[in-house]
Amino acid sequence: MPQTEIDGRTLKLSNLDKVLYPETGFTKGEAIHYYATVARTVLAHIDERPLSFLRYPDGVEGERFFTKHVPQGAPDWLTVREITVASKKPMEQVLLADRPSLVWAANLAALELHTPQWQVPHQGESDRLVFDLDPGPGADILDCRTVADWLRERLEADGIAVYPKTSGSKGLHLLSPIKRTPSQRVSDYAKALAAEAAQELPDLAVSRMEKNLRKKKVFVDWSQNNAAKTTAAPYTLRAKEHPTVSTPVGWDELAAADSVDDLVFLATQLPDRLEQEGDLMAPLLLKKGRRALPS
Repeated sequence: MPQTEIDGRTLKLSNLDKVLYPETGFTKGEAIHYYATVARTVLAHIDERPLSFLRYPDGVEGERFFTKHVPQGAPDWLTVREITVASKKPMEQVLLADRPSLVWAANLAALELHTPQWQVPHQGESDRLVFDLDPGPGADILDCRTVADWLRERLEADGIAVYPKTSGSKGLHLLSPIKRTPSQRVSDYAKALAAEAAQELPDLAVSRMEKNLRKKKVFVDWSQNNAAKTTAAPYTLRAKEHPTVSTPVGWDELAAADSVDDLVFLATQLPDRLEQEGDLMAPLLLKKGRRALPS
């Protein structure tokens, strides 16, 4: 089993030639390389947030393992914290605090990284507001864009800035930095805005979860603001046919997209994109300028 040293930590890497994305031949080694290359940016967005992993040891067409607990055999230098708000009983979860721990997770074929909207020092106190715009049958990410434009205008009327990213799947995520607020309060606010969007865009948006309501519409999922729920992190790989990435985009870039393909970003593209564009979601990391939700 090959070993590598990263920032003073020795890691054993396995099955680097194993194909995880059969459609493209993208391997585990390439997934590890992706995360190692963009580590600084990814780590900033998952800092102090407990990780839920989606592991695909046999590739994206194989069995999926959803992991919240600390995996067996985890190294003793891994950052682990007790989480009390995500389940009925306290549990230990991993925080990916540095590049070695991120590579360790990638070596487990933890392709997808999901986090809550709060950080461990303030469990259940959200510092992010999120909407997951999920297109139903007959709708696509360009329809999500229309709903996103409405939500952007509505949120900005409340003084809240909004930053979009592709989900890496079919839809869009909208994230906003906010002053720390109890997650239930954030969830209630998001639910009310989702219902308002459905009322204002009745032919396009739906805020209720029943799948039979989603044909040719966009589900405005507000529920990921719940303290126990998670959202795909910025720059995480997604376990789709191709090695797509949940990628921040500019509003002008979103408006200029002519097709669904214009908003698909692959792991092989992200290092150059980050070098050229920078982190378009960097404002989420700022402590100053956060707005409170309206009362």
